[in-house]
Amino acid sequence: MTSRQKVKQLRKFKIFVLSAPSGTGKTTIVNALKSKFQDLAVSVSYTTRPPRADEKNSEDYHFISEYEFRKKIKQGFFAEWAKVYGNYYGTSKSFIEENLKKNKMVLLTIDTQGALQIKKKYPEAVLIGILPPSIKEQENRLKKRGETPENIKKRLRESSSERKILMQKYDYRLINRDLEKTIHRLVSIIKKNENH
Repeated sequence: MTSRQKVKQLRKFKIFVLSAPSGTGKTTIVNALKSKFQDLAVSVSYTTRPPRADEKNSEDYHFISEYEFRKKIKQGFFAEWAKVYGNYYGTSKSFIEENLKKNKMVLLTIDTQGALQIKKKYPEAVLIGILPPSIKEQENRLKKRGETPENIKKRLRESSSERKILMQKYDYRLINRDLEKTIHRLVSIIKKNENH
């Protein structure tokens, strides 16, 4: 068996992609999954957007300049990257490959543009979409988060096209009406796919 075949064998159904429109409870869900799976490697995305007050560099995101981001694109550093809400976001290719070689499960929390790029490069990746119970509930969550009215409008508009992609292209779609039930369902999905 060649080393390439070994890597292919190791990464079979080991990549999970979680996408959710803004204000869907994604961060809480990811933190819960981290506590339930010891061998889950959660990717920290690179972004050019400025950090929010409660965010820490290299923990929530790797915050870098647009110049640095573009340089990394040219170097082939990213497994996927996209421009979302006027800022760039991307996932390190080496993070994915190194963790697959360690036979870990890799969880990427990225938008739908990035998710489709990952699916193209890693067809065995499992795409999971989380949807808010309603547009109104999503709007309320964004208000609580302190988003500006202009930003809320923009995010709700964007999430409409995201929803279409989630419905058409994703392997699983969950509506986050009840956080505990959503987490329980996600745990079941990961367990079902991790060894296939």
